[in-house]
Amino acid sequence: MKPLIQLAFALLLAAAPAVAQQVTVDTGILAGSTIDGGVKAFLGVPFAAPPVRELRWKPPQPAAAWAGVRDATRPAPMCLQPGRGRTMNHYFGNEAVSEDCLHLNIWVPPGAPPPGGWPVLVWIYGGAFNVGSTSMANYSGAFLARKGVIQVNIAYRVGALGFLAHPELSREAGGRSGNYGLMDQIAGLHWVQRNIAAFGGNAGNVTISGQSAGSMSVGTLQMSPLARGLFHRVVGMSGSPMRPRGAIPLAEAEVQGLALQKALGATGIEAMRDLAGDRLLAGAAGVPRDALVADGHVLTGDAAATYAAGAQSKVPVLIGFTRDEAFASLGPVKSVAEFEAAVRARFGPQADAVLASYAPGTDADLYRSLNDLQRDMSIGNQVMGWAGAQARAGSPAYVWLFARRQPYAPGITFSDHDAATAGAYHTGDVPYWFQTLDSLNLFRTTRNWTAQDRALAQTMSDMLVRFVRGEAPSPDWPRFDPAKPRLMWLDLESRAIDWPRAGLVAALNPAPAPRVRATGRAVD
Repeated sequence: MKPLIQLAFALLLAAAPAVAQQVTVDTGILAGSTIDGGVKAFLGVPFAAPPVRELRWKPPQPAAAWAGVRDATRPAPMCLQPGRGRTMNHYFGNEAVSEDCLHLNIWVPPGAPPPGGWPVLVWIYGGAFNVGSTSMANYSGAFLARKGVIQVNIAYRVGALGFLAHPELSREAGGRSGNYGLMDQIAGLHWVQRNIAAFGGNAGNVTISGQSAGSMSVGTLQMSPLARGLFHRVVGMSGSPMRPRGAIPLAEAEVQGLALQKALGATGIEAMRDLAGDRLLAGAAGVPRDALVADGHVLTGDAAATYAAGAQSKVPVLIGFTRDEAFASLGPVKSVAEFEAAVRARFGPQADAVLASYAPGTDADLYRSLNDLQRDMSIGNQVMGWAGAQARAGSPAYVWLFARRQPYAPGITFSDHDAATAGAYHTGDVPYWFQTLDSLNLFRTTRNWTAQDRALAQTMSDMLVRFVRGEAPSPDWPRFDPAKPRLMWLDLESRAIDWPRAGLVAALNPAPAPRVRATGRAVD
């Protein structure tokens, strides 16, 4: 077999089982497979009933039991969403899509579990709450499993199928609607609590983790009363519950749902349930819609207020962001003069302080100044807010900033990603945490990984495993202190540093930018 094909099978876990593995869960017997390194993989395991027909826009229902032995050697389809083209940055091969998608993938370490069971890492994918998959090769749990961690990747409904609120749905549910994707995540965590011991896992040592919308999800689950007691640590990569526009009021979300109904030409929610999924997907593409809803059930309040009241799950968190990502923009700034004008327009009375700290000296410095400010006025400020809320509640927080620019192959181009300007981009740290660097070279060489990159991936993966086991991520990683904010700078030479511009980052308060419609497939 060609080396590239061998690599694809190892990362996607689609090889024929070397040894049949059987585990009994609460709905029946599963037959998984043993893959490289003795890791046991159980793929496409249902944790809830298919949310189709009359169950479209309903909370997840219990999965049906099955007779005999269920094959768990192939991943299930991802939840209905736009597909990926082969020239996209994160292209890992074609995946089937379906509304019948509430499944999870499980990777179990080789050998016998330790006393008390293996620690468990539950992964929740990102994708702006519109896309994402449990089976993307860069999310593989095979490598963490070799280090003694059970990894469980949970699927959840995305887009309008996962996050639609509507007056008729609210009447059906006694006054609330929306957040079905979050309820899917919670149902998956309940499944873990009921069943992970059968795989040798410790239900009392569960870490929830996610990136981007997945990180917003785990921060939101930390707030939700429905998720209390289902996890014991949180890892949040490049997303925070402390967003200026977090969960919106139910009434506002219902108006958005009615706008989608109108765009679809439907007479009501039952007519929308009758529509084929692809028609719903096409109709929703042009209708602005927020994902998270303050429904009084899954989400009972604003993030800042919930954390300030100490109403969140008080558990340790490991959180951070990348050097060149941002959830805000100053616009098409192309010179020092345009930078200053944009700052004065967005920051008002704060502008002088911002310019004193961020203004580029020359046009050559513009890239770094602009990226630093756009990052700090969005994800940097939001992660600091999350860490600060942790500290005020007496819960540990460890923060990182990932700065490594990936070593792209010469001449490589992507349809959705500019290698020349991406820097340490949003999601660029994920294959280091999971040691899945080679996933980005599955079908063509896009990166020329160095020994230093592999060493960094080993180090970051070890840090993650230490935290999942209940330790500090490394002996020299400082716990976040609002009086003297420090973080771990993750690069080819990693070290603990003072948080750059910490005082200003905490105080950044730009005027809101005009809201725009998202187009195309979200970057995840």
